[in-house]
Amino acid sequence: MNRHHILLVAATAAVANLAYAEPASLLDASNPFAKQSTLPFNYPAWDKIKNEHFAPAYAEGMRQQAAEIEAIANNKAAPTFDNTIVAMERSGRLLNRVGSAFNTLTGSYTNDTLIALDKELAPKLSAHSDAIRLNPKLYARVKALYDKRTRLGLDAESQYLVERYHTDFVRAGAKLSSADKQKLKTMNGELAALSTQFAQNVLKEANASALIVDSADELAGMSDKQIAVAAAEAKKRGMDGKFAIPVVNTTQQAGLSVLTNRATREKLLAASMGRGSRGGEFDNRDVVLKIAKLRAERAALLGYPNYAAYNLEEQTAKTTGAVNSLLAEFAKPAVNNAKKEALEIQKVIDAEKGGFQAAAHDWAFYSDKVRQQRYAFDASQLRPYFELNRVLQDGVFFAANKEFGISFKERKDLPTYDADVRTFDVFDADGKQLAIFTLDPYARSTKRGGAWANAWVAQSKLLGTRPVIANNLNIPKPAAGEPTLLTYDEVRTTFHEFGHALHSMFSDVKYPRLTRVPRDYVEFPSQVNEMWMAYPEVLANYAKHYQTGAPMPKELLEKVQASQQFNEGFRTTEYLAASLLDQAWHQLSPNQIPTDVVAFEAEALKKAGVDFALVPPRYRTTYFSHTFSGGYSAGYYGYLWAEKLDADTVNWFKEHGGLTRKNGDHFRKTLLSRGGTMDAMQMYRNFSGRDAQVQPLLERRGLTGQ
Repeated sequence: MNRHHILLVAATAAVANLAYAEPASLLDASNPFAKQSTLPFNYPAWDKIKNEHFAPAYAEGMRQQAAEIEAIANNKAAPTFDNTIVAMERSGRLLNRVGSAFNTLTGSYTNDTLIALDKELAPKLSAHSDAIRLNPKLYARVKALYDKRTRLGLDAESQYLVERYHTDFVRAGAKLSSADKQKLKTMNGELAALSTQFAQNVLKEANASALIVDSADELAGMSDKQIAVAAAEAKKRGMDGKFAIPVVNTTQQAGLSVLTNRATREKLLAASMGRGSRGGEFDNRDVVLKIAKLRAERAALLGYPNYAAYNLEEQTAKTTGAVNSLLAEFAKPAVNNAKKEALEIQKVIDAEKGGFQAAAHDWAFYSDKVRQQRYAFDASQLRPYFELNRVLQDGVFFAANKEFGISFKERKDLPTYDADVRTFDVFDADGKQLAIFTLDPYARSTKRGGAWANAWVAQSKLLGTRPVIANNLNIPKPAAGEPTLLTYDEVRTTFHEFGHALHSMFSDVKYPRLTRVPRDYVEFPSQVNEMWMAYPEVLANYAKHYQTGAPMPKELLEKVQASQQFNEGFRTTEYLAASLLDQAWHQLSPNQIPTDVVAFEAEALKKAGVDFALVPPRYRTTYFSHTFSGGYSAGYYGYLWAEKLDADTVNWFKEHGGLTRKNGDHFRKTLLSRGGTMDAMQMYRNFSGRDAQVQPLLERRGLTGQ
């Protein structure tokens, strides 16, 4: 996810926009942001958007919204839902347009000019937001409506919007004294700048941390094509004759599973784990300490014991106690499982007379050997059956058609910021266009790590906008003319991110504010969508050999399914370690901030019982973008929290007949289309008819009886 969702009848859209006209613009008419895009669904005009358009568009966007807000705050008429809440919902259209495009490019296709502008803009945008949320006249109008919300004759969605606005203002500091508001503004500006610096350091450090080796022998185990790609990467970096292996954002690196040279594996993992803490201009240790201290001080100023308590109040978990209890419930059985898996790895090493004790850089390589011994297959056997286009069209899209009746048609006429980005029209079951979907599949040096979904245009009945939704992956791009063959995890990620896209494309809400859902709930629909990747009907439709078209052999499929819980101790432990680190940093009070990032990290992992050297955290502190720059601060636990709902939902689908339109339509109507229009857990109960239980998740992860 980035920093950061259905079809409307034409008459409704027309009425919605007749009542509102954007403010007169001072922006030059040649700037593509001056007016709403005329492309279908207001799709961004990427062929016209240049670096130089952003700064003036941002400046004008902030000026326009500031004027709109001042007019609302100083309105002589008594506050009404329309002249206050709806007016705020309509404000900032230009700023939203430019922000959506800018955040897309800084995440997926950045450059030095945008990097510099991002750093310059961060504190300005923070100050702009503060000027709105800390405006006493504006808050007085919001509070007046909140106090009599049940007597305004509003529908449920509109009343919930009033409540959301009041909460947003209070949590932003609207009740603070003038002096404390000024302190808060200063903190917010500093935090915005630091978070941007952290993100930029992570990207630059990843590019600077590539493993460079002198000979192809050191890359034994890689295919000839992979070695050729490494040679080309080194040449591109001005090191002709050498070989370069770029690192991805997670601690684990793909090469660790195939490299037979143990010294090379050790160097690759060391390069990955040292990012941001090895000195130099991209070192993030000081940035982390400043962010942690400022967040703690900000929370204290707002009346909370720590930043996690502040952040969790608005999540479905609600409290640090609930999160700590969930993570603790999984920690011991997960580590016990991982230690059992480590014993199996050591047995293989000893049987091969390796003469060494397993280390973290050995895990991926030897766990594949354990898998091969136990299930008579290794992960590489799967890749010929997972060609990207077939996974997308015959897997992801096929499942969505079976579940919801939607269909897809690729189009080549809309502009993109990179030639590899693909664009699809999405049609509802009745044949009317529902959305536009884009996929940016490949890793590049100008793209941040990980995978995420974001809305280029979000759905809103009020604004008459329909969804344009993007998925971003980071699959290594093959050599020219070669097929893109995915790993099992990359297939899972493709289904996962499309779950986010479905959530946004099915959004059927009136107000822009209510497209947002709690952070620890947002991953739930995407995790549910992973269910279909191994569903027999879906898998049989896409898992076909890229050369022959032959289906994946039944015996291989059975081995894949039998090994679903394989290496689950490792996977759960590395995730929990990162989640616990996130909480450790954000459950500190201002006077508890440490001075040594690496020492604090080690102590936090030890205290939580997940300091198992063979399984390092999925993200170490200094490259943990989710929590220090990516919107998951004190929220990385949310994947596990949402997976509890996901596992329970998978059981619900099984109980009700699996992949059927009836089930999909119910899921869409009661949950996917509702955005943030009500309490998230009530929404879940409306869908499933029950509270979620944790047992299905424990069983899924093989953690029962540990």
